[in-house]
Amino acid sequence: MAHAPEQPTVDVVAVGAHPDDVEIGCGGTLALLAQLGYQVAIVDLTDGEPTPNSPGPEVRLAEAQAAARTLGAVQRHTLPLPNRRLMDTWEARVKLATLLRRLRPRVVLSLGARTPLASPDHWQAALITEAAVFYSRLTKWDHEFDDLPPHRIEHLLYYPLGFSLWKPDTEVFPIVVDISTTMAIKMEAIGCYQTQFPPEKRHVLQRVQALAHAQGALAGVEAAEVLWSPRTVVVRDPIKWITGEF
Repeated sequence: MAHAPEQPTVDVVAVGAHPDDVEIGCGGTLALLAQLGYQVAIVDLTDGEPTPNSPGPEVRLAEAQAAARTLGAVQRHTLPLPNRRLMDTWEARVKLATLLRRLRPRVVLSLGARTPLASPDHWQAALITEAAVFYSRLTKWDHEFDDLPPHRIEHLLYYPLGFSLWKPDTEVFPIVVDISTTMAIKMEAIGCYQTQFPPEKRHVLQRVQALAHAQGALAGVEAAEVLWSPRTVVVRDPIKWITGEF
Protein backbone atom coordinates (compact mmCIF):
# COMPACT_ATOMS: atom_id res chain seq x y z
CA MET A 1 0.00 0.00 0.00
CA ALA A 2 1.31 3.46 -0.89
CA HIS A 3 2.24 5.55 2.14
CA ALA A 4 1.78 9.26 2.62
CA PRO A 5 4.51 11.70 1.60
CA GLU A 6 7.02 12.42 4.36
CA GLN A 7 7.34 16.12 3.48
CA PRO A 8 4.57 18.67 2.96
CA THR A 9 3.76 19.10 -0.70
CA VAL A 10 4.89 22.21 -2.58
CA ASP A 11 3.94 24.21 -5.65
CA VAL A 12 7.35 24.57 -7.29
CA VAL A 13 10.56 22.54 -7.21
CA ALA A 14 13.77 24.04 -8.64
CA VAL A 15 16.52 21.51 -9.37
CA GLY A 16 20.24 22.26 -9.62
CA ALA A 17 23.37 20.17 -9.91
CA HIS A 18 25.11 21.99 -7.05
CA PRO A 19 24.22 24.39 -4.25
CA ASP A 20 24.15 27.93 -5.79
CA ASP A 21 22.97 26.80 -9.26
CA VAL A 22 19.32 27.74 -8.70
CA GLU A 23 20.25 30.98 -6.92
CA ILE A 24 22.30 32.13 -9.91
CA GLY A 25 19.93 30.83 -12.57
CA CYS A 26 16.47 31.58 -11.19
CA GLY A 27 16.84 32.94 -7.66
CA GLY A 28 14.89 36.10 -8.43
CA THR A 29 12.00 34.07 -9.79
CA LEU A 30 11.95 31.77 -6.75
CA ALA A 31 11.96 34.74 -4.38
CA LEU A 32 9.11 36.32 -6.34
CA LEU A 33 7.06 33.11 -6.23
CA ALA A 34 7.64 32.82 -2.49
CA GLN A 35 6.45 36.41 -2.00
CA LEU A 36 3.34 35.59 -4.02
CA GLY A 37 2.52 32.84 -1.55
CA TYR A 38 3.67 29.76 -3.45
CA GLN A 39 5.44 26.95 -1.63
CA VAL A 40 8.90 26.69 -3.15
CA ALA A 41 11.40 23.86 -2.69
CA ILE A 42 14.98 23.52 -3.93
CA VAL A 43 16.71 20.23 -4.77
CA ASP A 44 20.49 20.00 -5.17
CA LEU A 45 21.50 16.76 -6.87
CA THR A 46 24.93 16.89 -5.22
CA ASP A 47 26.44 18.66 -2.21
CA GLY A 48 28.96 20.39 -4.48
CA GLU A 49 31.92 18.90 -2.64
CA PRO A 50 34.86 18.85 -3.00
CA THR A 51 35.28 22.45 -3.99
CA PRO A 52 38.47 24.56 -3.78
CA ASN A 53 37.62 27.04 -1.01
CA SER A 54 35.19 25.05 1.13
CA PRO A 55 36.41 23.35 4.33
CA GLY A 56 33.83 20.60 3.89
CA PRO A 57 30.25 19.63 3.04
CA GLU A 58 28.88 20.83 6.38
CA VAL A 59 29.84 24.42 5.57
CA ARG A 60 28.46 24.20 2.03
CA LEU A 61 25.19 22.76 3.39
CA ALA A 62 24.90 25.58 5.91
CA GLU A 63 25.43 28.13 3.12
CA ALA A 64 22.75 26.42 1.03
CA GLN A 65 20.22 26.45 3.85
CA ALA A 66 20.93 30.13 4.53
CA ALA A 67 20.41 30.91 0.85
CA ALA A 68 17.13 28.97 0.80
CA ARG A 69 15.84 30.93 3.79
CA THR A 70 16.84 34.17 2.09
CA LEU A 71 14.83 33.26 -1.02
CA GLY A 72 11.84 32.17 1.04
CA ALA A 73 12.01 28.49 0.07
CA VAL A 74 10.18 26.23 2.49
CA GLN A 75 12.33 23.15 1.83
CA ARG A 76 15.77 22.32 0.50
CA HIS A 77 16.98 18.78 -0.21
CA THR A 78 20.42 17.47 -1.12
CA LEU A 79 20.54 14.13 -2.94
CA PRO A 80 23.53 11.82 -2.35
CA LEU A 81 24.84 11.95 -5.93
CA PRO A 82 28.54 12.57 -6.73
CA ASN A 83 29.77 16.05 -7.55
CA ARG A 84 32.08 16.22 -10.59
CA ARG A 85 30.92 12.71 -11.54
CA LEU A 86 27.22 13.36 -11.90
CA MET A 87 25.77 11.21 -14.66
CA ASP A 88 22.32 10.58 -16.05
CA THR A 89 21.88 7.08 -14.63
CA TRP A 90 18.91 4.96 -13.63
CA GLU A 91 19.81 5.40 -9.96
CA ALA A 92 19.97 9.19 -10.24
CA ARG A 93 16.64 9.35 -12.06
CA VAL A 94 14.95 7.20 -9.42
CA LYS A 95 16.29 9.25 -6.51
CA LEU A 96 14.94 12.49 -7.94
CA ALA A 97 11.66 10.96 -9.15
CA THR A 98 11.06 9.51 -5.68
CA LEU A 99 11.49 12.94 -4.13
CA LEU A 100 9.20 14.52 -6.74
CA ARG A 101 6.54 11.95 -5.86
CA ARG A 102 6.87 13.01 -2.23
CA LEU A 103 6.81 16.74 -2.87
CA ARG A 104 4.15 16.58 -5.64
CA PRO A 105 4.91 19.97 -7.24
CA ARG A 106 2.82 21.64 -9.91
CA VAL A 107 5.89 23.06 -11.66
CA VAL A 108 9.51 21.93 -11.92
CA LEU A 109 12.34 24.29 -12.90
CA SER A 110 15.34 22.58 -14.46
CA LEU A 111 18.75 23.56 -15.71
CA GLY A 112 18.25 24.00 -19.40
CA ALA A 113 21.46 24.01 -21.41
CA ARG A 114 25.05 22.91 -21.59
CA THR A 115 27.66 25.09 -19.93
CA PRO A 116 30.83 24.89 -22.04
CA LEU A 117 34.04 25.46 -20.06
CA ALA A 118 32.04 24.98 -16.84
CA SER A 119 30.89 21.84 -15.05
CA PRO A 120 29.45 19.04 -17.22
CA ASP A 121 27.27 18.21 -14.20
CA HIS A 122 24.87 20.93 -15.31
CA TRP A 123 23.84 19.19 -18.52
CA GLN A 124 23.62 15.82 -16.77
CA ALA A 125 21.33 17.45 -14.19
CA ALA A 126 19.02 18.61 -16.97
CA LEU A 127 18.78 15.08 -18.37
CA ILE A 128 18.16 13.59 -14.92
CA THR A 129 15.44 16.13 -14.19
CA GLU A 130 13.62 15.55 -17.47
CA ALA A 131 13.61 11.79 -16.87
CA ALA A 132 12.52 12.16 -13.25
CA VAL A 133 9.55 14.32 -14.23
CA PHE A 134 8.47 11.56 -16.62
CA TYR A 135 9.08 8.75 -14.10
CA SER A 136 7.10 10.62 -11.48
CA ARG A 137 3.83 9.99 -13.32
CA LEU A 138 4.27 6.37 -14.37
CA THR A 139 1.75 3.89 -12.99
CA LYS A 140 2.32 0.23 -12.02
CA TRP A 141 5.86 1.09 -10.96
CA ASP A 142 5.38 2.38 -7.41
CA HIS A 143 7.74 -0.25 -5.97
CA GLU A 144 10.64 1.53 -7.69
CA PHE A 145 9.83 4.76 -5.82
CA ASP A 146 9.40 3.75 -2.17
CA ASP A 147 5.78 2.73 -2.94
CA LEU A 148 4.82 6.37 -3.42
CA PRO A 149 1.85 7.00 -5.72
CA PRO A 150 2.35 8.51 -9.17
CA HIS A 151 2.26 12.27 -9.56
CA ARG A 152 1.80 14.00 -12.91
CA ILE A 153 3.84 17.20 -13.27
CA GLU A 154 2.21 19.22 -16.02
CA HIS A 155 4.72 22.05 -16.30
CA LEU A 156 8.48 21.79 -16.81
CA LEU A 157 10.39 25.05 -17.27
CA TYR A 158 14.10 25.58 -17.89
CA TYR A 159 16.49 28.22 -16.62
CA PRO A 160 19.93 29.05 -18.04
CA LEU A 161 23.15 29.03 -16.08
CA GLY A 162 25.52 31.33 -17.86
CA PHE A 163 26.20 34.91 -18.80
CA SER A 164 24.79 35.14 -22.32
CA LEU A 165 21.72 37.14 -23.23
CA TRP A 166 18.70 35.15 -24.36
CA LYS A 167 18.82 34.09 -28.01
CA PRO A 168 15.48 33.22 -29.65
CA ASP A 169 14.97 29.53 -30.36
CA THR A 170 12.09 28.32 -32.51
CA GLU A 171 11.84 25.07 -30.53
CA VAL A 172 11.14 26.61 -27.13
CA PHE A 173 8.85 29.28 -25.71
CA PRO A 174 10.50 32.01 -23.60
CA ILE A 175 9.05 33.53 -20.45
CA VAL A 176 10.61 36.73 -19.13
CA VAL A 177 10.14 37.13 -15.39
CA ASP A 178 10.31 40.63 -13.94
CA ILE A 179 12.53 40.30 -10.85
CA SER A 180 12.95 44.01 -10.25
CA THR A 181 11.52 43.68 -6.73
CA THR A 182 13.54 40.56 -5.85
CA MET A 183 16.89 41.29 -7.51
CA ALA A 184 18.42 42.32 -4.18
CA ILE A 185 17.15 39.10 -2.56
CA LYS A 186 18.69 37.04 -5.38
CA MET A 187 22.07 38.69 -4.83
CA GLU A 188 21.81 38.28 -1.06
CA ALA A 189 21.11 34.58 -1.50
CA ILE A 190 24.11 34.13 -3.80
CA GLY A 191 26.19 36.04 -1.28
CA CYS A 192 25.44 33.35 1.31
CA TYR A 193 27.99 31.17 -0.51
CA GLN A 194 31.06 32.82 0.91
CA THR A 195 33.20 29.76 0.16
CA GLN A 196 32.24 29.95 -3.52
CA PHE A 197 32.52 33.69 -3.96
CA PRO A 198 35.50 34.97 -1.99
CA PRO A 199 36.76 38.50 -2.74
CA GLU A 200 38.79 37.37 -5.75
CA LYS A 201 35.61 35.99 -7.39
CA ARG A 202 33.29 38.91 -6.66
CA HIS A 203 33.39 39.74 -10.36
CA VAL A 204 31.10 36.75 -10.91
CA LEU A 205 28.41 38.41 -8.80
CA GLN A 206 28.81 41.58 -10.80
CA ARG A 207 28.27 39.61 -14.00
CA VAL A 208 25.14 37.95 -12.60
CA GLN A 209 23.73 41.35 -11.71
CA ALA A 210 24.70 42.88 -15.04
CA LEU A 211 23.03 40.07 -16.96
CA ALA A 212 19.76 40.47 -15.04
CA HIS A 213 19.75 44.21 -15.68
CA ALA A 214 20.56 43.73 -19.38
CA GLN A 215 17.75 41.19 -19.79
CA GLY A 216 15.45 43.54 -17.92
CA ALA A 217 16.38 46.44 -20.18
CA LEU A 218 15.46 44.40 -23.24
CA ALA A 219 12.05 43.74 -21.67
CA GLY A 220 11.48 47.26 -20.39
CA VAL A 221 11.92 46.46 -16.69
CA GLU A 222 14.72 46.97 -14.19
CA ALA A 223 15.84 43.34 -13.95
CA ALA A 224 14.68 40.03 -15.40
CA GLU A 225 15.33 36.31 -15.61
CA VAL A 226 14.49 34.25 -18.68
CA LEU A 227 12.84 30.84 -18.39
CA TRP A 228 11.61 28.72 -21.25
CA SER A 229 9.02 26.04 -21.83
CA PRO A 230 9.34 23.02 -24.15
CA ARG A 231 5.62 23.39 -24.91
CA THR A 232 3.52 26.27 -26.15
CA VAL A 233 2.58 28.55 -23.27
CA VAL A 234 -1.22 28.78 -23.05
CA VAL A 235 -2.69 32.11 -21.89
CA ARG A 236 -6.32 32.18 -20.71
CA ASP A 237 -6.52 35.93 -20.16
CA PRO A 238 -4.22 37.64 -22.68
CA ILE A 239 -4.97 41.14 -21.39
CA LYS A 240 -3.83 40.33 -17.87
CA TRP A 241 -0.85 38.43 -19.27
CA ILE A 242 0.30 41.33 -21.44
CA THR A 243 -0.31 44.01 -18.80
CA GLY A 244 1.27 41.99 -15.98
CA GLU A 245 -1.90 42.04 -13.87
CA PHE A 246 -2.07 38.27 -13.40
